[in-house]
Amino acid sequence: MESPPLQQSMEGFPYLTGAPTSLLPISSDFMASLRACKLQILTRNSKMLFLPNAQRSVKTCCTLNHTKTSLAKDDEFEELKKEKLGEAHSPVLLKEVLKVFEARPLGSFVDCTLGAAGHSSAIIKAHPELQMFIGLDVDPAAHEQAKPKLQAILDEDQSSVSSNLKLNIVCNNFKEIKSVVGQVDKTLLVDGVDGIVMDLGMSSMQLDNAERGFSVLYDGPLDMRMDPTALLRAEEIVNTWPEAELGRILRDYGEESRWRIIQRKIAEARLAGGIHSTSELVELVRNIAFKFSGRQGWMKTAIRVFQALRIAVNDELTTLENALSEAFTCLSSKGRLAVISFHSLEDRIVKQSFLNIINKDPSKKNDTEYDANFVHISGKTRYNKYRRKRITLEASNDDSCEEWMQHIVEGKYGKILTKRPIIPSKEEENVNTRCRSAKLRVLEKN
Repeated sequence: MESPPLQQSMEGFPYLTGAPTSLLPISSDFMASLRACKLQILTRNSKMLFLPNAQRSVKTCCTLNHTKTSLAKDDEFEELKKEKLGEAHSPVLLKEVLKVFEARPLGSFVDCTLGAAGHSSAIIKAHPELQMFIGLDVDPAAHEQAKPKLQAILDEDQSSVSSNLKLNIVCNNFKEIKSVVGQVDKTLLVDGVDGIVMDLGMSSMQLDNAERGFSVLYDGPLDMRMDPTALLRAEEIVNTWPEAELGRILRDYGEESRWRIIQRKIAEARLAGGIHSTSELVELVRNIAFKFSGRQGWMKTAIRVFQALRIAVNDELTTLENALSEAFTCLSSKGRLAVISFHSLEDRIVKQSFLNIINKDPSKKNDTEYDANFVHISGKTRYNKYRRKRITLEASNDDSCEEWMQHIVEGKYGKILTKRPIIPSKEEENVNTRCRSAKLRVLEKN
């Protein structure tokens, strides 16, 4: 049976002649929907694809619009890849970190997440009195970049660097900081370290390396190991771990609201051979999230899924909690610990761990006495968090207050110098888009 001939309506859209009268004329609502979608009705070999009612036609137009937007999205995806690839690695909140440590001399310093040595280089240049530096990183690739960079500073900049400075670059996880410090110099365990910094973010060299499998922007193996010698990979979690555990990871570590449907789709993909590359996982998430979130939201969903898997592969949250406790025991009196976090799970652990640390001595497991005072530098009255004791502090009467401090939480064993975290300036965000979610919290030992 031949299809009815096509004619052009006054609205600029084709319609059918010889079609059933129940379908003619096409309603004005239907025409408005077509105009809003900015699509023309598909034709194949000059034959119109006509649906039995206007309602299904509108639904088809929405589907076509989805397809058109998906194609536009791919172009946007490629542009984003080029933009991120062009970004050089730069240390986050560098000026703020330097301010944290500038008021006190540093005889010893530990960078728990050495990376490309951005923070470390600046600290060494800013503190010519520094005698001992220890850099920790579990990723051997970081050592390849950091060690020559730091050695070059010692060789070239003799005027601003102590000739007695000892560089110690150690390939180890930062949860082993106490053990590493003891191996480098046992006296540091007695006297303590003057400054410690932790930058919990991913470095650009890790994100931009497709073979590491950290980024949603590049096709590579589902690896995500910070330590290349570790056994567990993201591919194993995605393809072999129980569905319930996979769902828990997506829900708790990714804070993803659509974790159930993602869990189910991954389980279905296992029956078809599994997911073995980052691009396959991204495509699965994109197909799920696009209809809910549109052009912008699917990428955020993919990032949350990758974050969840990375945290599970490297056991990041437990490692962080242990590292914070161990780092505090390594500090000297008035020594400071600065931690930069990049997502809410990390920041929540840092905030709560700081509160626990200043009130409970990590070296005494049975010490349960709490006595923390909230101090507002402007002199406004606040209340003790645990005993409700009224306290005030005038900034003019406390020489220890520095310009960047706004709120202090005092405890039995230390004080939190940033009740509210320090965040990047607008200028830094414009230069380095990856710093937007960064938060800096600082702890000082009594």
